[in-house]
Amino acid sequence: MSTTPPTIRWGILATGGIAQTFTKDLLVDPKTRGVDTVVHTVVAAASSSSKSRAEQFLKDVGAPSSTKAYGSYKEFVKDPNIDIVYIATPHSHHYQNAMLCLEAGKNVLCEKAFTVNAAQAKRLVKKAKEKALWTRYFPLSIYVRHLITSHHLGTIHRVSADLSMSMSPESTFPDDAHRMVNPALAGGALLDLGIYALTWCFQTLYHTQPAETRKPPKVASAMQLYKTRADEMTTILLTFPRSKEQGGDAHAIASTAIRVAVDPDEKHSAGPAVRIQGDKGEVQVFHPIFRPTKTKLVLCDGTVEEKDWPQPGPGKGSGWKNGFGETMRNPEGEGHGMFWEADEAAMALVEGRKEGRFEGLEESVLIMEVMDEVRRQGGLRYPESIESTELPVEL
Repeated sequence: MSTTPPTIRWGILATGGIAQTFTKDLLVDPKTRGVDTVVHTVVAAASSSSKSRAEQFLKDVGAPSSTKAYGSYKEFVKDPNIDIVYIATPHSHHYQNAMLCLEAGKNVLCEKAFTVNAAQAKRLVKKAKEKALWTRYFPLSIYVRHLITSHHLGTIHRVSADLSMSMSPESTFPDDAHRMVNPALAGGALLDLGIYALTWCFQTLYHTQPAETRKPPKVASAMQLYKTRADEMTTILLTFPRSKEQGGDAHAIASTAIRVAVDPDEKHSAGPAVRIQGDKGEVQVFHPIFRPTKTKLVLCDGTVEEKDWPQPGPGKGSGWKNGFGETMRNPEGEGHGMFWEADEAAMALVEGRKEGRFEGLEESVLIMEVMDEVRRQGGLRYPESIESTELPVEL
């Protein structure tokens, strides 16, 4: 006898571009991606600027007509119908916004970067009920981790991951106010782009190790600062300690920049953005590594296997489109991929879990500690108002 899947009621905190992308994905029928264990709906959205902006946002994403709009986050978190809040503010505001929601008893799904620093992350973990980085929940990512844990690649010795996008910050962000270059918004390549390169290093060399034996990596880094004192280029060398029986230490290089591109012609002519190398071969992941759709397996026995991983959705002919910003528009009927993390968060709630299966809260804090150390080595310090763990903080 079939049972009706539970409906998870979402609240969307903030109404910018990533909120719109997430919410449109969220409202796609889960059956289009083979999920029949949960259903999503949106019951509320809030804009810090005005209720009318929240109302327009709900119209733009096609939310149910009964969805409530709020012009205040404090009023929004009081809504008793919200099961999970998706936080879509700049990462400079994640700590304050997440704590507001958690203090109100709400479950929270918070996007990258989790917080500005590890101290904030640790404070949230004491209360936290969910955190994710959406890329980890893609079927492609699960496939890559399976290649590692099944020893298909042998012992993994080295990983390199890069997320760099070519632009001239002087002309692209002439007023220096954009989150990419503005220290007041925790700007810079590291927290905005580099987090994805780090995530590929961690999900392949740390997450795949036994939890009882894995250890934090040693960190060495180089950083180039922009005129605003946000970073414009950062390179990180990680050494993951392992026993001799596990193959000895493994190395990872995570890099990010805003003046050079990892995929200059956007046709993958420059090769993969991620290489995961073992003694039996390697698997490659192609740009963009936050939403990858192509892998290539190359083994020492001569096996070469390329796979495409298009995102599911309503399909061609539906007239439905999603994407992010003006330049990243997905093919008609193809989702952006953010529904995978929504499904995981919903199932965590249904099953009574406080963290995701593919990135625990302990690992989230460790990644923040690594980024803290990289910023320390590079001399990158954000304003005290966004580094602080004291509440309330006016931003």
